[in-house]
Amino acid sequence: MFLVHTQKNIRRAITVVVVTLVLVLLLIYMQGGFVGKVTPGTTPLARKADPPIEYTSAVIQQQVGDVLAWPGVVKSRTVADIAPRLTARIIEIKVNAGDAVKKGDVIARLDERDLRAQEKAALATLAGANAHAARASADHRRISGLYEKEAATRANYDAAVALAKEAQARANQVVGSLTEIRARLADTLLLAPFDGTVVKRLKQPGDMGMPGVPVVTLQVPRGLRLEVEVPAACAGALHPGESVMVRIDTLNQTFNAPIDEIIPEMDAQTHSQLIKIALPAFEGLKPGHFGWLKQVCEEHAALLIPASAVQYLGQLEIVRVLSDGRQSMRHIRTGKTFGDRVEVISGLRAGEIVMTDPRQIQ
Repeated sequence: MFLVHTQKNIRRAITVVVVTLVLVLLLIYMQGGFVGKVTPGTTPLARKADPPIEYTSAVIQQQVGDVLAWPGVVKSRTVADIAPRLTARIIEIKVNAGDAVKKGDVIARLDERDLRAQEKAALATLAGANAHAARASADHRRISGLYEKEAATRANYDAAVALAKEAQARANQVVGSLTEIRARLADTLLLAPFDGTVVKRLKQPGDMGMPGVPVVTLQVPRGLRLEVEVPAACAGALHPGESVMVRIDTLNQTFNAPIDEIIPEMDAQTHSQLIKIALPAFEGLKPGHFGWLKQVCEEHAALLIPASAVQYLGQLEIVRVLSDGRQSMRHIRTGKTFGDRVEVISGLRAGEIVMTDPRQIQ
């Protein structure tokens, strides 16, 4: 039994060795190891008739743009932070993030008990002030009648007029205070200023509401823009109204859109400017989506060949070079694609001729 097991292991080892040798020999052959010493990366092929001119192309060198991508976030053109106008405890918040609201809907309710007590006291004060004003007015009318009949002195008449005016002024003052209290009572209800969507809920019931401190944030889901921070060196080449390329990753959409606004102020820390791009309305686009602004910012000299000239052998990139009527196989490394041409990073020189038709490959 032990002998049989040993023989199996020997056969398996022999198989592994044979396969390895075959792969090594194949690689050596592909590298031109059996056709004499050649320049590294180049393998000469058998001589063949000159190919038609339309099946060849020269390696050209030209300036190409470096397309850079800047990240941004989709935001609404209309955004509002809903905040109290007075200091009071938050009793209730009726919405959550993602809820749709209509103009005038109640967003949150503040504690109104102190204001209700002030309103009650103001109503009582107003009742007393009105009674006093009514009595002073009656005295004024009575003294005026007596004064016309010369039954009252001028001093009595002037005193009655002054008391009537003072009482009415006091009543008017209380009315003003009551109006102010009722306006503050109305402010205990936070209402939606427009039809929109709640994007943030920043407070909870029981929290203290403070003037200017948002409870929720609303935005209109229409009129969306991609807001992108672009380095100042590249932002200077952009202009309002210019069409730029935008990609929204979530929707796998790439399209052109116009620049709506460029904030002139530069961020002192990042040395960037805020670019706002008006997005077209299409299904599924929502505030908060992540996107990219693609921009040609710089240029560099690149060697370009037709993409059809590149053949692939596993992970190797190969072209056929025509020189002095002979074809040779050349290993290259490619970079970015520009239309129907591809950039060659290494392996070729400007002016060399490459084959572009697969039928020419031997």
